[in-house]
Amino acid sequence: MKNVKRTQGFTLIELLIVIAIIGILAAVLLPSLLGARSKANDAAASSVARQVINAMAAIETGNNAGATIATCPWASNVTTFTLSAGTDTTQINAPAPITGTTCTSGATQYTVVVAYAGGSKGGSTSVSAAK
Repeated sequence: MKNVKRTQGFTLIELLIVIAIIGILAAVLLPSLLGARSKANDAAASSVARQVINAMAAIETGNNAGATIATCPWASNVTTFTLSAGTDTTQINAPAPITGTTCTSGATQYTVVVAYAGGSKGGSTSVSAAK
């Protein structure tokens, strides 16, 4: 009968090579994944700004008294709009990473500044639209 030597498991060299390959892949992928998160935060802030502008336009267009947006404070992840004349109010949900919104309704355009955390644009984005 032949004496057959059976090997079980992996050698130390094989394990070290696999660990090195995993480390190289992680080093290559990690920077691109971090960039994707900041781009997603930028997109979320821009989206909230567009929603706020659309809400401002809808409120002012739907109000027959010719009122403009008087206030639009941000609190507890919600932006609430109140008209200068009339009783219309509406709310826009602004979840994390949004940390605040500031609105102005001028004679010819709407302007919204959205503050947020973790973006590549310095934590603030501004969007304007003509009336």
